[in-house]
Amino acid sequence: MICRDILPTFPTCPGVYLMKNATGRIIYVGKAKHLRRRLASYFQAEHRLSPKVRIMMPKVECIDYLCTATEKEALLLEASLIKKHRPKYNIVLRDDKQYILFCLSRNHPFPALRLTRKVLRDGSVYFGPFTSALSARETKRVIDRLFPLRKCRDTVFANRTRPCLQYHIGRCLGPCCLPVSEEDYRQVVRRVELFLSGKSDELLAGLHAQMMRLSDDLDFEGAARLRDSIRALRDTVERQAAVLSDGRDLDVVGVHGGEGGTALALVFVRQGRIIDGQTFWFAGAAVETPEEAAGLTDSFLMQYYNAERFIPGRIVTPFGSLDPAQEEVLADMRGGRVSVNKARGDQERRLVDIATANAKAHAIRQRRTNPTPAELAAALGVAGEVERIECVDASHIQGEGMRVGKVVFVDGREEKSAYRVYSFPGLEGTADDYLALASFVARRVKSGPPWPDLLLIDGGKGQLGAVERAMAENGLADVPLAAIAKGESRRAGELGDVIFRPGRKNHLNLKSGSPELLFFQHVRDTAHRFVISHLRRHKRTAQLSSDLDNLPGVGPKTAKLLWEHFDSIEAMTKATAEDLARLPGFGPRKAAALHSRLQSLLNKD
Repeated sequence: MICRDILPTFPTCPGVYLMKNATGRIIYVGKAKHLRRRLASYFQAEHRLSPKVRIMMPKVECIDYLCTATEKEALLLEASLIKKHRPKYNIVLRDDKQYILFCLSRNHPFPALRLTRKVLRDGSVYFGPFTSALSARETKRVIDRLFPLRKCRDTVFANRTRPCLQYHIGRCLGPCCLPVSEEDYRQVVRRVELFLSGKSDELLAGLHAQMMRLSDDLDFEGAARLRDSIRALRDTVERQAAVLSDGRDLDVVGVHGGEGGTALALVFVRQGRIIDGQTFWFAGAAVETPEEAAGLTDSFLMQYYNAERFIPGRIVTPFGSLDPAQEEVLADMRGGRVSVNKARGDQERRLVDIATANAKAHAIRQRRTNPTPAELAAALGVAGEVERIECVDASHIQGEGMRVGKVVFVDGREEKSAYRVYSFPGLEGTADDYLALASFVARRVKSGPPWPDLLLIDGGKGQLGAVERAMAENGLADVPLAAIAKGESRRAGELGDVIFRPGRKNHLNLKSGSPELLFFQHVRDTAHRFVISHLRRHKRTAQLSSDLDNLPGVGPKTAKLLWEHFDSIEAMTKATAEDLARLPGFGPRKAAALHSRLQSLLNKD
């Protein structure tokens, strides 16, 4: 444990400090305007420290620091180091993927609507974000059906010589080849903008007025098309009540400290309407005071936002921001002014209440389904805490394609970048799960650290014994093991899964439906789905690859050309006739014929 005597050795400049444990691992990253003064706050009397600091400080053996010129630089460096090292006692945003946005380009005379996950500062208009990619794509299908915008990419648009199928079925005006006026096209773009902005009343009123004008001009076919569009829009648009009378864009944050961690909720308000939201869970992050909640929110915002994410001009939090430099950093990312403040007025306070209620509900749900690392260790009788879990499952299809899949969970969350599938060609036809698991252990040892706090095996006492012997032979006998298997109980309402541990004749006495058992079942099911899906893809690809060679008109040269331009058979079957026509030596007729054969191959499979 580090002592107070080292404080005079720290500088007084702004910077970032890194607290390390006895093994040299970074367990906390912080930033300070005045390094020595900030670090001195960690060496106060114990009763004045927060619970997190009281737990963390006995484990700190070394404190390194990096000086910066300004507090803004320290803030950016802190966020970067947290993302890189994922320290145990920082809140770490693991689900930091970019959410889907709708993009309308303003630098093209005939813009197309596309889905994207990146914001470019090129003058385009963005709508969103949407946390569900499925619902966003479904919305785009509705827009494609109702509004005749072009669907093709810019490169295809520039090279097309005749209208495509979308024009002939009435879903595109055909500006690539036909004399479509930019003004007429802009009217369609304006309707799409109204639709995505949630201004359905204004859109419907405009369409109705245009329908009446066409009717007065005796253009009954055009009026009928607009009538059908109005009916479809009324069936499609979900009417949302405005929550902000001035139609602003806001992101609203709510925080709730629950037992075992803290939940944070984001509510996205666009054009004055709530369009979506997202919740996050930070296990082990205790929040007891408004200052701690504000510090957690500041750290979250710096990890969540970046230059490629949509950033509104105002972010509302329950407690404001503790760091004035944060607004400057976010403004640089956005390319415009950003304010991070407490709620102002009844409307914003109601939005904070909504976000806080979502955070509270998420905290209750997490508590019921995600036990803490200490609770998992206690349930298994393992010393310390079970933070990193690796779960393996051996699988094959009638003895062929023997695979062992490994999934990884860290602090209750999937670490998909650490997922692996191990193949064993020498075990083809054996259907020997025990030998496959023992072979996996040898391969896993060669991979090296980080070692798991628990290695969970999908299987019973036989699989557990095979892995235990292999672990001892490879010098990893100190890694805790457990196996999860189907039990004898099949009564209604009982899942019947049981946990075995080395050295025990009987299974552990975990109550059916307990949070710990439910969690282990979830981990096991994830591993099973992962390895099975890999096996099925492998078998399907092998079959398709074999069938590709037998397709009429596909000889060795054509097959080689396809493999050079597409990474997989699946990519070939998803390619359009236009994509194939751009291959060397392909014309429209040959591309259309090959596209038809590839589709027949896919349908056959």
